[in-house]
Amino acid sequence: MCGIAGVICINRKECNVNTTDMLIKNMTDALKHRGPDGEGRLILDDGHVFLGHRRLSIIDLSGAASQPMQSIDKRYTISYNGEIYNYKELRRELERKGYHFFSSSDTEVILNAYAEWGTDSLQKLNGIFAFVIWDNYKKVMLLVRDRYGAKPLYYAKIGNQLVFASEYKAILQHPEFDYRLNLCAVKQYFTFQNIFDSQTFFDGIKLLNAGSYIKFDYDMVEIPQPVVWWDFRFEEEAERITEQEYYEELDRLFKQAVIRQLVSDVDVGAYLSGGIDSGSITAIAAREKPYMKTFTCGFDLHSASGVEFSYDEREKAEYMSYCFKTEHYEMVLKSGDMERCIHDLVWHLEDPRVGQSYPNYYVSKLASQFVKVTLAGTGGDEIFAGYPWRYYRAADSKDFDDYIDKYYHYWQRLLNDDEMKAVLSPVYDSVKNYSMEEIFRKVLQNTSMNKFTPTKSINYSLYLEAKTFLHGLLIVEDKISMAHGLETRVPFLDNDLVDFAMKVPVEYKLSGLSDFIAINENDYERKKDKYFQKTKDGKYILRNVMRKYIPENITKGIKQGFSAPDASWFKGESIDFCNSIIADPNSRIYSFLDKKAVRSIFDKHLKGKENRRLFIWSVLNFEEWLRIFA
Repeated sequence: MCGIAGVICINRKECNVNTTDMLIKNMTDALKHRGPDGEGRLILDDGHVFLGHRRLSIIDLSGAASQPMQSIDKRYTISYNGEIYNYKELRRELERKGYHFFSSSDTEVILNAYAEWGTDSLQKLNGIFAFVIWDNYKKVMLLVRDRYGAKPLYYAKIGNQLVFASEYKAILQHPEFDYRLNLCAVKQYFTFQNIFDSQTFFDGIKLLNAGSYIKFDYDMVEIPQPVVWWDFRFEEEAERITEQEYYEELDRLFKQAVIRQLVSDVDVGAYLSGGIDSGSITAIAAREKPYMKTFTCGFDLHSASGVEFSYDEREKAEYMSYCFKTEHYEMVLKSGDMERCIHDLVWHLEDPRVGQSYPNYYVSKLASQFVKVTLAGTGGDEIFAGYPWRYYRAADSKDFDDYIDKYYHYWQRLLNDDEMKAVLSPVYDSVKNYSMEEIFRKVLQNTSMNKFTPTKSINYSLYLEAKTFLHGLLIVEDKISMAHGLETRVPFLDNDLVDFAMKVPVEYKLSGLSDFIAINENDYERKKDKYFQKTKDGKYILRNVMRKYIPENITKGIKQGFSAPDASWFKGESIDFCNSIIADPNSRIYSFLDKKAVRSIFDKHLKGKENRRLFIWSVLNFEEWLRIFA
């Protein structure tokens, strides 16, 4: 994993070489945490193209793999962040075509693959990546992001320059950048606790969409629209195989995915919670890497209440560590740990995204003390339907508009439309024409809208959540792990495994689907409530396959998210910290949010009338973002 940065002088406008080279140095310095092992800069095309790189050495630790890297004939130059797990196979294929290699890195494989196949080479890459390639013959820059968006790439037009980087804090180094808050992105965040499109909290800076690329040449005055080179397609095939054959194929592909992602010239560890996803990965990985290191994070529950008593999964993780014979490390978070890390967390995370991510920050810090690479279970829920209580809310939709109405209202995670008008009242006139429902709808614009059935509704939901919720999780995972110079890999998002999972019939993912459909057909409205609760109905096929690898109490467990007991902490041990922001009329948030409306929601949480922990966290997060970036 690494950090990349660059500048192109648009339309061959003159760039001051010394000034722009110093800008690249400042940009790569801002990304030092992503690549503490080395740095590099190149000035190309007579001072019209500048590329920078920060290196985290994982594969080929020698200087031969340093970046920016040029092809042997000097035509192509790459700055790359990521890992290609099938690079050895691609290298052998390219060698048969006559290509020679001077390193043993996956970077050089991408470079030569692009020389041979152009953008068709993207379909051959199995991994997580963001990279830029400069073609010195055609005078074209290619900006690329991987299938799922595991690796970020931001870009902006500033004056007569196209500027891009792995994190936008590098772009902010540009002396001509105009700091303007993007209120549409803020409204999205306070609706979805996420940003569903390519916008960021800064006007003018965009995040390249997952599975997309941009080709930019000197003749372009404006940045072109991204080209989609891959997208999710949750749709079962017309000709099915048997249920047992699905099990056998999942078993084969899952083991293949985990083993592929163990490729490394440094130690690889794994996160190990009490759940099936990380447990399955660790079970397979530990067979290949005896006594591998595993990491988990628990919580002090002395002031927890209700369902929060189940949030500490250390006991389950310790038992799986015993079963798999791992070298296990764990830490325990207390209420004050949020306050202690929030500044560093927000600086690294940049735009706030899904969930309360400070526990992830701490467990990444723990892992980074022992390994440079760790495996995570991200993606298992999204490709194998791990959230049935979500999907069932819109599974009985009559048509596409009915589906949008039901699922959009469910995905208003922080504020509904009425609350939004009150909370954003100081700036509401500026944001009222930004339709959050339309942004939600646009995510599904490339899907078929015919023949609505419960199965089709659920596949819509899987698509939408893979494009939005999963993408948010991946951004968080990238920023938090790279904050500590740690590479996180996600075996569930192996290309072959995802391609298979998208075709698995919904009935093999959700064990309660047939019962829900029967209730729907008989219109037993009151009986639907049980399908809107957290259950173990999801990931049915994965649970069955993993029974031979992990303990039964894990495969039969109810889905558990990775969350701290903040609902209780915000009412108790963290109340002073919350009040220091929410009750302070001079807090920066109140230039954009209404103090009375925010306080009203906070008071409802304090009185136990509503659980608004996600909103409270988001307010605290936004305040810290404004203090750092605005």
